[in-house]
Amino acid sequence: MNSAVVRLQSLPARPDAVIVTGDLVDCGRVDEYEKFLEILKPLDMPFYVIPGNHDNRETLRKVFRPTHDYLPDDGFLHYVIEGVPLRLIALDTIIEGEDGGILCEERLDWLAARLNEAREKPTLIFMHHPPILIGMAEMDRLNCGNADKLRALLKDHRQVVRVTCGHAHRTIQVRWEHAIVGISPSTAHQLYLDFEPDNETRYIMEPPGLLMHVWDEDQGLTTHT
Repeated sequence: MNSAVVRLQSLPARPDAVIVTGDLVDCGRVDEYEKFLEILKPLDMPFYVIPGNHDNRETLRKVFRPTHDYLPDDGFLHYVIEGVPLRLIALDTIIEGEDGGILCEERLDWLAARLNEAREKPTLIFMHHPPILIGMAEMDRLNCGNADKLRALLKDHRQVVRVTCGHAHRTIQVRWEHAIVGISPSTAHQLYLDFEPDNETRYIMEPPGLLMHVWDEDQGLTTHT
């Protein structure tokens, strides 16, 4: 993560905002979140976080909310960010104590209400667990449950141009209805690309990475790795 911060700060055209799509820390401890905040302190643009399966929702809230008041003070860590070229909708997909995620009916209802508020505004949704299958067996067992209902919801909301995720530690892009689901590489290790159905996930020290999204009113969203 240190190298990602240095890279972002060195770009000739810095982003308007930084999105961190979960797994901010490894064990969800207070000291880890305090260290994470210290690492991101040099960023001179706002950054927005959501929990992943390695995070603890309440500990994250406790440490972050005093300086990141976009986070709700109770319940799921969902929120909406306005004032940037794209409307940003953050989704909390974690199931405490489990590696897989879900968008339960309560979370889907929240999302539907937010999408109905601004049907003409180009929107990017970000979440930790991908709602798609990527062909890597163990990760596909640990993706986002209820993904079929999210897909059905997107059919009625063509303002959603991108769903961007973490979790899978690889750069992956899939067209999903009219939108693109994009998975970001990790700022740490990646996962070995293996399509054998019975193999366990393995880590590989491929270079860390991040995605840069560029919005243009005429062309739409272009993503660089």
